[in-house]
Amino acid sequence: MTTVLISGAGVAGSTLAYWLARNGFKPTVVERSEGQRSSGNPVDVRGPALPVVEAMGVVPQLRAVATRATRIRLLGESGRQVATLRMPAAGGNEIEVSRNDLATVLYEAAKDDAEFVFDDAITALHQDEHGVDVTFGRAAPRRFDLVIGADGLHSAVRALIFGPERDFVRPAGILVATTPFAEPVDHPTDVLIHNTPGRMVALHPSREKGGVAFIFRSEVTDFDHRDMDQHKRIVTKAYAGAGWRVPLLLARFQAADDIYFDAVSVVDLPSWSKGRVALVGDAASCVSLLGDGSSLAIAGAHTLAIALGERPSDHAAAFGEYETVHRARVMPKQRAVKVSAALLVPKTRFGLATRNLAAWLWPGGL
Repeated sequence: MTTVLISGAGVAGSTLAYWLARNGFKPTVVERSEGQRSSGNPVDVRGPALPVVEAMGVVPQLRAVATRATRIRLLGESGRQVATLRMPAAGGNEIEVSRNDLATVLYEAAKDDAEFVFDDAITALHQDEHGVDVTFGRAAPRRFDLVIGADGLHSAVRALIFGPERDFVRPAGILVATTPFAEPVDHPTDVLIHNTPGRMVALHPSREKGGVAFIFRSEVTDFDHRDMDQHKRIVTKAYAGAGWRVPLLLARFQAADDIYFDAVSVVDLPSWSKGRVALVGDAASCVSLLGDGSSLAIAGAHTLAIALGERPSDHAAAFGEYETVHRARVMPKQRAVKVSAALLVPKTRFGLATRNLAAWLWPGGL
């Protein structure tokens, strides 16, 4: 049986482990964290991801942990409502769920058929024509037939095999910071979005407890993605002097011990595989805006597993087939990042007024 090591137990990694096991492979998943996190940003399961999760039989579990949001309320600088839009997932096939609830559901589906190793990480990879020797931070070295990096935007596998992050990751000039609330929000079905030029604050009802997101334009690129204190300083400086409820939300963000912070980025690699090592999800082709990344990660992991299952003795051909199929899905989303950013975080007052007017006239408005 072909052994496959997957780095990362998130959305892509757990999906890949599930489908590899069902296509005759023996998957092992190594995850840096001690376990699945309890919070996360809302993401959508839609498009090419829907038939995958349906085939996995996890749609009931996803609907059970889906967010309560049914509409978006756009607010002016004073906090007055200027437009209301129906959420895409409201009443349709799409499912909005926190990223970590999604990862947990997928992990639960895969855990009985794959080996999961938490609180460890890959530190070195040495491949030859027959396999890959892997060194771990904690566990003893092991050898695998294939290695797949599903370890996100800051992929360690990509750095070890393809080179430094700066060669392939292109920041889009927008930073994102989020944290969960310790209590429910005032509007349990409404996402509140408050904009000023170059800055956005969103209050999301999530499920049991809400969350806040700060999304803002910035030229800051030199930060440590694991330095929480630095992240808090950057966000606080960016929103200094902001009105509405922002000072209170900033105070909650400053006091939080569970935050997410990173740059909206596009990962652009000439190839997603090298020898017996390949990449999937954000590690290969990050599109970290408007929630498309998780759906693409699910679809890409499924495509990779099916390609390997159809060509179990020719990993190079399988990797090539996977990349051809999935790049066609990813490239339009990557090209649309600037448009998405203009809708979420308009640069100027004129751009903001134009966006609000378009939202007010949009057929999906309420």
